[in-house]
Amino acid sequence: MSTVFDLLRLSRISLDVMAAQRGSAQAIVQRQRSRLAELLETTLRHSRLYQQRMPAGTNASTPLEQLPTVTRTELMEGFDDWVTDPRLHLDELRAFTADTQRIGEPWLGRYMVWESSGTTGQPGIFVQDGHSMAVYDALEALRRSAPRPLAHWMDPLRLGERHAFVGATSGHFASYVSLQRLCSINPWVAATTRSFSILEPVQDLVAALNAFAPTVLITYPTAAALLAQEAQSGRLRVALREVWTGGETLSPAVRVHIEQGLGGVLRNSYGASEFLAMGWECAHGRMHLNADWVVLEPVDERNRPVPPGEPSCKVLLTHLANTVQPLIRYELGDHVAIHPQACTCGSPLPVIEVRGRQDDALRMAARNGGSVTLLPLALSTVLEESAGVFDFHLRQVDDRSLVLRLPMEGEEGRAALARCRTALKAFAEAQGLAPIRLRTELGHPVPRGRSGKACRIVACAP
Repeated sequence: MSTVFDLLRLSRISLDVMAAQRGSAQAIVQRQRSRLAELLETTLRHSRLYQQRMPAGTNASTPLEQLPTVTRTELMEGFDDWVTDPRLHLDELRAFTADTQRIGEPWLGRYMVWESSGTTGQPGIFVQDGHSMAVYDALEALRRSAPRPLAHWMDPLRLGERHAFVGATSGHFASYVSLQRLCSINPWVAATTRSFSILEPVQDLVAALNAFAPTVLITYPTAAALLAQEAQSGRLRVALREVWTGGETLSPAVRVHIEQGLGGVLRNSYGASEFLAMGWECAHGRMHLNADWVVLEPVDERNRPVPPGEPSCKVLLTHLANTVQPLIRYELGDHVAIHPQACTCGSPLPVIEVRGRQDDALRMAARNGGSVTLLPLALSTVLEESAGVFDFHLRQVDDRSLVLRLPMEGEEGRAALARCRTALKAFAEAQGLAPIRLRTELGHPVPRGRSGKACRIVACAP
């Protein structure tokens, strides 16, 4: 059996996850300290990059706050020295993730590999061993809230559920790779789950969902909001029991819109390519950080701690489960506030508020009248996958006009703009848009917030 899935390891970690959930906040801290010491010991022994970056005298008991911060760019530039398995090489992994026929396939028979979407301007490659995947599996299975425990009393194994994943299916992205892995190790999941590309024209996506008739929808908040609109119009006709969202910020207004349009119970989570299962919503609707397996330090623009309860400029992430590709005080651009008060649900895990990607959906004129909504994830995927551009700013002028700015210049920039123009016009045609006017500009830096994270897709004012 592949070491990417080990039932005994999953069982052992699951027991610990359940015990921690029923324990105290102090027990969570003790788990953090113990796992951080193990992470530091392995990293200092096997990661040449961290050996060079760590201050003299650093050991397994060095407090986290005394260690240096790292960025994705720094780590990716030193990838082969960063990882602790010398068999992992960036050029080989790049070639692997370029092959869409191998999505969900274990690398070297023991690692799951996915790519990031490049929202920071630097796409990443992330490698997870069997231990990390078991942690993700246990956290997803045991800490997602069960808001309707009686709904499945006649179907305790949920054999009657049909899961529809709507997302980016054209690349080795974390959510899709994870889903493909689950389907490969669980025949029932494979038989009752279907994936739908977020790049499909809305009318085609709606028709496919109607035909599949899912009971659980797994997608991004912007996509769920669009489908809720389709349901309210009568075009989408599915009877959903649950909607699982993640990967983007879910505002209160969007939550209400989704719940009213799609029905069922909305269950939101917080994760990233760096750590899939960072947070989960309890039955009281509050987001809890899985602090026994991940450390988040909310900081300002100079990496100084912010007071409890105040939103950060960014967070420093330390992954306590992954020793093959250590992430220690890694800069993540999300705005996060960690609240000092315990939740009334009784969980010992801290309550957090998260504001992640803030890109907009664009409402454009349709070819045959009316309008078409373009999702930010679909637009960014088109530019990343089809044009090979990761650092860009796409601004809507009106319902027929867009402005695309790239920071590149010269021949390289002109070639990139030509690829972007071709990709965007082909996507607009496939989506049924009226002919669009695309103005392009080179040599303009991408606007970024205080967090340093780019706001890449901006709608015009209503």
